[in-house]
Amino acid sequence: MSYLWDQAGNFMMWLLTSLYSVTSSWGLAIILLTILVRCAMHPLTQKQMVSMQKMQKLQPRMKVLQEKYKDDKESMNREVMALYKENNVNPMSGCLPLLVQLPIFILLYNVLSRHGFAGATFLSVQLDGSVLTTIADAIKLVNEAGQAIPKEELGIVMIVLSAASNPALLFTNVMVWLPNLILLIVIAFLTWYQQHMTSAGNPQMAMMSWFMPLFLTFICLSLPGGVLLYWGISSFMGVVQQLRTVRKANLEMQEKPVLSQDKPAHKG
Repeated sequence: MSYLWDQAGNFMMWLLTSLYSVTSSWGLAIILLTILVRCAMHPLTQKQMVSMQKMQKLQPRMKVLQEKYKDDKESMNREVMALYKENNVNPMSGCLPLLVQLPIFILLYNVLSRHGFAGATFLSVQLDGSVLTTIADAIKLVNEAGQAIPKEELGIVMIVLSAASNPALLFTNVMVWLPNLILLIVIAFLTWYQQHMTSAGNPQMAMMSWFMPLFLTFICLSLPGGVLLYWGISSFMGVVQQLRTVRKANLEMQEKPVLSQDKPAHKG
């Protein structure tokens, strides 16, 4: 397994380097990588989005089942799952595209961490620095020996307390950490918006629309800006694709069947 990961990491580095040779920008190379991955995943994501739209169309029937079996949760769950199966709907399908992309996030994180992207920026976002490390740089956080604290030893509590005790440095060097933080906020909003669309009308998924953005935001605090850039562009493309799918589904729902004007011939 380790060998496969190493080979995948080497391929990721080769691909990024190739894209960089075309764009002369690591940020643009990551964006092109994101577009390539989204195009490759389009059939899967489209299938899952269509499945979620089907589930929303089933909401009236689900409400009937919930009312009918309101005193029998086990029977209600069984009937709801049977309804999903009958209509080829997966209630958890909205999470699948994200799970598929997790290995890519990990590979990109490893590439950015191991291959020396120090100083690389894109629109002032530090591609090799996280929100935590850029704040540490802004307040010039050092250990007792006066040396910079290694990235792997930086924690949220340490950063928050140190920043709170050095507000002058924090805001004097605001542009060191603000671009990475803004990118993180954009990702949190896009994640919430996409989950909100996915869970619309689905009580079982409603909590996920709040949990996932908060959980991912917490994780993203320590991720390099290059990974955040990939995540942000991918999320934006996902939202655009989902909006198109929703619009198409709404138009289909508004179409009315054409009724025959002629009565069928009487067969004697």
